[in-house]
Amino acid sequence: MKTKSLLLSCLFLTASLAAQPKLSENNIPEVVKAMSAREKALLVVGFNNGCEGYTPGLPGTGGLTHPFPQYGIPSVVMMDGPVGVRLEADWNDGRGPVHFTTSFPTGLLTAASWDRDVAEKVGEGIGEETLSMGGDVILAPGMNLLRNPLNGRNFEYFSEDPLLSGSIAAAFINGVQRTGAGTSAKHFAANSQESNRLDGDSRMDTRTLRELYVRGFEICLRESEPWTVMASYNLLNGLYTQESHDLLTRILREDFGYKGLVVTDWTGKRNTPLQLHAGCDLFMGGMAVQTEHILASLEDGSLSPEDLDRAATKVLELVVKSASFRNQGLTPTLQPDLQAHAALVRSMAGEGMVLLKNDGTLPLSPSRVALFGVHSYSLIPGGNGAAYVSCPYVSQLDAALQEAGFVPDPTLEQLYRGYASFIEADVAFNHKVNVHVGKAQKEELEITRSLIEQAEKSADVAVITLGRTSGEARDRVLDKDFLLQENERTLLENVCEVFRAAGKKVVVVLNICGAVETASWNHLPDAILCAWLPGQEGGHAIADVLTGKVNPSGRLPMTFPVDYFDIAGAEDFPYNFISNKANESAVHPERRGLDPKNLTYTDYTEGIYVGYRHFLTRGKEVAYPFGFGLSYTSFAYSRPSVKQQGGQIVASVTVTNTGSVAGKEAVGLYVHAPLGHFSDKPERELRAFGKTGLLQPGESQVLTFSFPLKDLASFNAALSRWEVAKGKYSVHFGADCTRPAASLPLTIGRARNYPVNRACEPEKH
Repeated sequence: MKTKSLLLSCLFLTASLAAQPKLSENNIPEVVKAMSAREKALLVVGFNNGCEGYTPGLPGTGGLTHPFPQYGIPSVVMMDGPVGVRLEADWNDGRGPVHFTTSFPTGLLTAASWDRDVAEKVGEGIGEETLSMGGDVILAPGMNLLRNPLNGRNFEYFSEDPLLSGSIAAAFINGVQRTGAGTSAKHFAANSQESNRLDGDSRMDTRTLRELYVRGFEICLRESEPWTVMASYNLLNGLYTQESHDLLTRILREDFGYKGLVVTDWTGKRNTPLQLHAGCDLFMGGMAVQTEHILASLEDGSLSPEDLDRAATKVLELVVKSASFRNQGLTPTLQPDLQAHAALVRSMAGEGMVLLKNDGTLPLSPSRVALFGVHSYSLIPGGNGAAYVSCPYVSQLDAALQEAGFVPDPTLEQLYRGYASFIEADVAFNHKVNVHVGKAQKEELEITRSLIEQAEKSADVAVITLGRTSGEARDRVLDKDFLLQENERTLLENVCEVFRAAGKKVVVVLNICGAVETASWNHLPDAILCAWLPGQEGGHAIADVLTGKVNPSGRLPMTFPVDYFDIAGAEDFPYNFISNKANESAVHPERRGLDPKNLTYTDYTEGIYVGYRHFLTRGKEVAYPFGFGLSYTSFAYSRPSVKQQGGQIVASVTVTNTGSVAGKEAVGLYVHAPLGHFSDKPERELRAFGKTGLLQPGESQVLTFSFPLKDLASFNAALSRWEVAKGKYSVHFGADCTRPAASLPLTIGRARNYPVNRACEPEKH
């Protein structure tokens, strides 16, 4: 009898398994209906090494979703990061050589290109590597607004302007997803600092939220369809963003029309049922206790089955799009095309470098060059944290210039290379910090004046490279970071004095993660090139620009202030807070006797006056304005036009290369709007942008811009609507926001109102 019973049980189990529907694009509702409550609760919680049956992915994989073989549901593999696939350094799976991935140009450099095509190509390269390394979704792009120049993750992000940020992010997403990989637009929303990033409360009024901090995401969703949107760690006006139904459902889904999946940032357990109801669909990295919390809440009625079914449906919609679903049973190649992508990095990096100063020194011809600064020999390709990439090599500036025919000073080369090696060893053995915070900033080497004088005698030109890096979980500070280190200033002053006295030129290269103070020293060198963090081919890309092989066409995506405290809301940021902890929020500020201001909470007192909106409207001097960038050629603007066509604004301008070498010109369309019912508005705002192709001397190109009339609106929080005022507008075309090259009036004959959901007021638990 026992044998018969066992046989019947096996037959029943086999029949049950056979009766389970197998997932396809067309039967998701059927699969959700067939799944038990526990299976659905497991599905929406990330699958990690705390889960039974977990099989580790590639070292460095961000996380996986739970597989259900009985339904034909594989795990979806999520990977960091925004500037290239992040794997653990020097990983070897035993089947071949060490596996590396490409370090692409950072988000800031990509945005500085002002070129959607550049962003698409970078995205496409990262998408290809995501798939080749067995990933399905790359956790990018990071697109938080550059509210303050000291945010530790600014290098990952794009701009202080939501239009530039949203459009470049959309182009990146389109590039990635063209390959068949997915993306995660992050971090939604108002995740503007790293200090106490898990539990800090971003406090702002509704107009500021709508016009700036969610506006970039709205534009991104208008121009692309990211597979996922990541809900941020922080609180917004007293409520965790992951628990805000107003933010994740009313704004994101209803107002913006988002149809994809909302994934949490890698948070750990919070109020899981409340997060589900708010609109979170997938909880990463996932904890078993979250699954039990969901089931208990279903039982006691505090969570509706409809919320769980919605989330399960969104996860399965993600699964059927994934490569893991498409390629079940196949093994990833683990062989990205590193050579092709290195060439892509070199060409794309040059597109976003910004020439800040040039008195005719650049481009350089091959000559004897004195290279100063440790980062001339130890270039910083990218930042730290989730954006860190273990790449096969980093091209160095000294070697790249040597390849281009220059002769670097051998004494300086020996000195700096030895110092760079010492610093690397010192950091590795004596100054280890959390991987997210990353390596400590290299202190510049002290160079004697006599050595500078010796180098001058054998050199025709001097190049000084100044470097800055930053990373996740820690913000930058003023001293020795935004401001020059003492050794850097002394080096800069002495090199400029010695070489100038000999009638020789000095070039400064900024290998930086974000804005630095330049106003106190930019009069000293003859040329300044902002190279950002340019990826693994950075040395070659910088050499290409310095020698004129590439004509610089990058434009600043943020303002460089004269003084940090000229920034609106400068005091409302932890600008002097230093911590080596990965997540400072794990230690509550009040328990450590710290001032809770800017840690427990941050007041966005500047409102809508972030970046150039503040400097233009208040008439404040800047070191370099938003959109600034020089070229080796010149351009003229002619035949500007602008008109309203129904619900669209259509404008155009002709750009002509009036110089002697080929070049590209980025053009911003800025609009000054009448006040309407508002007491204040920015002096002008970016409403469209474009970039010419490579124009030969004398060649012209017509750039055409078209955008919705609604984009001219300001947000009336009292009435919860966007308002386009009637009256006279001024439309300005120009490379930077301060110097229009062509301007036209535009009259809007009647006001337009666009109501939205009343949202993001403080909610009650």
